[in-house]
Amino acid sequence: MNDVVVVTGAGGMGQAVARRIGSGRTVILADAVPDLLGRAVDLLLAEGYAAKGQVADVSDAHATAELAGAAAAEGRLIAVVHTAGVSAATATVQRIMEVDLLGTAHVIDAFEAVATRGTSLVCVASMAGHHATLSRDQEAALATAPAAELLSLDVVRSAGADRVAAYILAKRANQVRVQAAALAWNRRGARINTVSPGVVSTPMARAEQQGPTGGHMMAMLDACGIGRTATPGEIAEVVAFLTGPGSLYLTGTDILVDGGQAAWLRWHRPR
Repeated sequence: MNDVVVVTGAGGMGQAVARRIGSGRTVILADAVPDLLGRAVDLLLAEGYAAKGQVADVSDAHATAELAGAAAAEGRLIAVVHTAGVSAATATVQRIMEVDLLGTAHVIDAFEAVATRGTSLVCVASMAGHHATLSRDQEAALATAPAAELLSLDVVRSAGADRVAAYILAKRANQVRVQAAALAWNRRGARINTVSPGVVSTPMARAEQQGPTGGHMMAMLDACGIGRTATPGEIAEVVAFLTGPGSLYLTGTDILVDGGQAAWLRWHRPR
């Protein structure tokens, strides 16, 4: 039986993850943009990976369920890595909520239905989620409301037209929703975690750097002492750990991979 890896998002991070954990396995790469997906699959095939592409927009519950079903039909589902997302610099509030918030809920639900013993799901959240200021009740709603009700929650509507606030809320929702889902995944013998990167050198991050908050973002990298962005390969290494045999007792948690930015913000940022 084939071992199967699913990666949502055909950008720099998704491709790095596919390369890191896809050797000797069937890799199903999914993205909402057919041209981007086709180029990424062609690159992987040229490098010897058993790669397949499936067009899927994770904001569409039906499309996400079809992706999960197709992956399960390919063989033994070893790993699912959800990197697909949009940024505050390039997307509307509505699209941030549809893709980053609702899309992650769809991935969790769809792949829980096909997860088997040993399956590991990693959802890419963001260090931004660690800076959300939400009440316990708001977090509980984001963590446990049925996916179909998420966009109508008061806490989601409260973001208004603020794209940064929407992004922070969506990424915190990813973190708490994964925590809440861990029980159901454990009962299947499967695991679920988040990775929360800081600034990673991808096209999406470069677009953010050119936006109104880009200067502040890059200055923070210098202030916290790391002095650089992360590479997609560094995030892929953490994903490899979370989907590999060295992390079998790790589920329902988040790994922050931000070069020390969150620590600097908490303890050293001038008040």
